[in-house]
Amino acid sequence: MKLFLSLAAILLSTSVYAVLNFETNHAKEVNLLRSFDINPSFLNDPELNRIKEQKREHYKKKYFFKTMNDAYIFIPLVKKMISDSGVPNEILYLAMAESNFSTRAYSKKKASGMWQFMPYTGRLYGLKIDDYVDERRDLVKSTKAAVKYLNALHKKFGKWYLAAIAYNCGEGRLRKAINKAGTDNLDVLLDSKRKYIPSESRRYIRKIIALALLGYDEAYMIENECDYLLNRGNAYSLATVEVPAGESLVHVSKMISMPVSDLKKLNRHLKYDFVPPYGKSYPVYIPYIKLSDFKTKYKPAELKTMYLVHTVTSGDNLSYLGKKYGIPYKRIEDFNKLKTSRLSLKQKLIIPVNKLSGGSNTHYTVKNGDTLDSISKSFKLSIADLKKKNRLHSDMIKIGDKLSVY
Repeated sequence: MKLFLSLAAILLSTSVYAVLNFETNHAKEVNLLRSFDINPSFLNDPELNRIKEQKREHYKKKYFFKTMNDAYIFIPLVKKMISDSGVPNEILYLAMAESNFSTRAYSKKKASGMWQFMPYTGRLYGLKIDDYVDERRDLVKSTKAAVKYLNALHKKFGKWYLAAIAYNCGEGRLRKAINKAGTDNLDVLLDSKRKYIPSESRRYIRKIIALALLGYDEAYMIENECDYLLNRGNAYSLATVEVPAGESLVHVSKMISMPVSDLKKLNRHLKYDFVPPYGKSYPVYIPYIKLSDFKTKYKPAELKTMYLVHTVTSGDNLSYLGKKYGIPYKRIEDFNKLKTSRLSLKQKLIIPVNKLSGGSNTHYTVKNGDTLDSISKSFKLSIADLKKKNRLHSDMIKIGDKLSVY
């Protein structure tokens, strides 16, 4: 009898918990839709629920959240930036829908970064895209640009679900769709027969909501151990530090005792393993726990200790030097902050060609006027080492010879 009562009590408590859990989740789901200005009845949308179940199974099979270690450190900061910006916190799932939180994401349409900015829109919202950086991949600057853009879209269209759709298909396309439909009602715009907005955008808004619903499903999150990622509370997991123009990530990583590969993951916007040579400094992201090391140990390296130094000789010009070292001459111009293309004899130029700065050449082709002495000085090799590397028995070299220089 006692056993029966105990089992009954357990079953009763379990059912009560299940009911309370359902009610709590449902309340969260309703609030989620309202944060996007969507009617709660949208929870019954068949296509939304199909996408939700599809994503649920996909992430469970692929162990999606467990493989997102690159995002683990910066998601809390991104969440805080969104929360402070005035856009709904759930906009975080727009980034998830766009790129799975990957700063490396790149689309066939040339959209790039976690927020998948197109080049024009990225530049419009202050992101620099040049020979050295693509700030669409900058996790902080791109997030600032994204919330600024979304706030602008919300101001134009008045509803957050419209801002999200416009983010995907463009303001002009959405405006035409609303005019054609005669309403901005979501159910009407999503009509698959009338096709007011592109099929990609119809799926897109549902995908954002579906991902957010999964994020609100506590049982699913705990079951798949993904709550550790999206619900982390440390908003200060990253620190921004300023380093001098041209600074090498390899040098920074050594100073703070951090694998350079991990540092590069936080700075995907850098096209090379060094920060841009223009300006006085440039921000680099490091784990917050390394900030103390940076403050106490970091000392800028002299550029000449990180890159080749070329002494200008008769006949040298930027175009020739660019070809000689296998890099765009503009890079030499930028690194040396040259105001004119005219060079002076014995002028020393910093040449960013080593393997850590984007160069891939390991051989040098002998040009007119070259000697073993001039080549050895250019590549910081002794004449003896240069001869040994290339099995030379004399100092004689001729135009066209290819010498190993690394």
